[in-house]
This record gives sequence, C-alpha cells and structure tokens, in this order.
Amino acid sequence: MTAGPDRSRLVLLLVAALMLGLIGVAWAAGGSPDGPASDPANEPASDAEPTTAPTPSSTPDTPAPSAPATPVAPPPPATAATLPGGRTRVFGGGHFLVAYYGTAGTGSLGVLGETGPDQAIRRLRRAARPFARPGRPVQPVYELIVTVADGGPGPDGDFSHDIDRAAVRSYVRAAHRDGALLLLDLQPGRSDFLTVAKRWEWALRQPHVGLALDPEWRMKRRERPGQVIGSVRAREVNRVSAWLSQLTATHQLPEKLFVLHQFRTSMIEDVRRVRPRAGLAMVQHVDGFGTRTQKRATYGAVARPSQFSMGFKLFYDEDVNRMGPREVHRLRPRVRFISFQ
Repeated sequence: MTAGPDRSRLVLLLVAALMLGLIGVAWAAGGSPDGPASDPANEPASDAEPTTAPTPSSTPDTPAPSAPATPVAPPPPATAATLPGGRTRVFGGGHFLVAYYGTAGTGSLGVLGETGPDQAIRRLRRAARPFARPGRPVQPVYELIVTVADGGPGPDGDFSHDIDRAAVRSYVRAAHRDGALLLLDLQPGRSDFLTVAKRWEWALRQPHVGLALDPEWRMKRRERPGQVIGSVRAREVNRVSAWLSQLTATHQLPEKLFVLHQFRTSMIEDVRRVRPRAGLAMVQHVDGFGTRTQKRATYGAVARPSQFSMGFKLFYDEDVNRMGPREVHRLRPRVRFISFQ
C-alpha cells in the first residue's frame, strides 16, 4: 500500500489554508481590495458634528454667533382726539364762540336752517369775524335743534320729535370739515333730558359734538309747549352732565361743550345745585330778547359766572336795536359764547 497520493492532498490543503489566512489578515488591515473606501458623507451625521464643511465664521470648535434680533419698533401712540385746531379745551387759547342756531331744513326756528350745512359756514364766518379780538380768536359753532318740541303729543305722547338722523349726520360731517363745533340742542317736551340725550349718543361720541339743554321746552305733566315756559330741576341737569362726562372719559374725548339755556331764574330750579363736571365746558346761555336795556337786565338777573362760563343770544328779528360786537364784549360778567337766532 503506497502513501504518495495522500501526502499530495495534505500539502494542497495546507497551502489553501495558508492563502485563506493571508487574505483574512489583509481584510482586517485595510479592507477588501475590491470594496469601497470609507466615506464620511455616506455615514449618518452625529449630533456632535456639523454636516457641512466649516466656514471662516463657523468652525466645529467655535459655534457661529447668532445674528442680532431685529429690533421691533413700539406701536405708535394712539392719536388723541382733539377739537378744531388741535386743542383739547373748548375755550383754550382764548377762543370766543359764535353760533348760528336753528334746525335742519327750515328757517322758522333760527338762522341755521335758512341754508344747508354746506352753505352755512360762509354766513357764520362773516357774522363771527367782527367778534374776534387780539388773543381771542373766534370759533364757529352750529347749534342744531335735534329734538324739537311739538304742540301735539305725537305717537309717543311726549310732545316732541327727533329730526332725521341723516340731516344730523350731514351737520356732523360739515362741522368736522369746516373746523366748527356742533352743539345738539334738545327741546324734550314731556320727556326728560337724559332719555332724549341718550338717543343722540352716536353723534356725541364725535370729538367736536356737544350738548345743549333748553328748559323752556321741558314740560311737566299736563303742560304743553308754547303755552307755558318750561323748567328743569338741577337734579335732572346733573344726571345728564354725569352721563355726558362719563361718555367723554370712556371714549377719551376732548372737553365737550355743555350749555344750559335760560332767560328766567325759574327755568332752572335750584340752579346753585348744578354741579361742575370733569371734561365738560359748562355754559349758562342767557337767551332773552328785547331792547338793549331789557337784555342787560335779564342778563344781570340770571347770570351765575361763579358756576358757568357765560353765553348770550342775539335775535335778528326780535331784538330792538340789536347789540353789536362792541356792546357784547362790554357786558359784565364777560361773555364767551354768542349765538344768533
């Protein structure tokens, strides 16, 4: 029995084992000669390393500074509402008020209604100009009767009616355009002033719109406008002024004109109890007509300058030898508001 072939097979097995060992060593040292080289781009990025190449302003060791936040400008302050000319007080800057009085669409209740609101400013400025004095510029005013007393009870039984809102809006716009004040005048009949005033709140929210109460047309039960001279108690006036003062504060409005018409002491009962109100320019407006002597006597009997700024009315038709600007400025206590009817 011979051993040659067995030894040959043994040698071949040893050579093969040796070659496999050498290939394993080479793979462990550098990878397979046919395999792809290791590439960081093919590896998942770690949380600690950037996935992009560093730039001059950013390296892996020094993080780039964040860009400064863009400053946010503070909101602009709310524009404060003002009266014509930018003032906040009715008589500020020494202003002297001159008004045309009446209602819309008719001249029967005063000169204001003889024209429309677009034409009224020219006539009013002509009438106002002579009242100006050095340091006392004139301020035009539209005094518009928005609630008119009636001889009959009407559907609601209060002996008064409101004029059309569209007409009032036209005066609100015209006064704003013309640099005028608008004064809403109330003749409430048997209703009370506060109830009527609240119906006009939408207009009174405008900075240049004020309120006037006319007690001549404030009727008690069983009284009729035109048959008696009406009256109002201070308590009712105070309720209206408190409401209007609060409205002015709530809507951050400038000072409002608040006028009480009077030509008899009995028209405002216990007038000494009428309270001043924050945000209101309180005016007592003396309305009697007649001769100059009669008007001066009425003014002297009624005026309460310790409580109010003073107003005075001139009548185109009813006054006898109507006072001019010089005579008005000579009145004492001093007048600050004149109206034409």
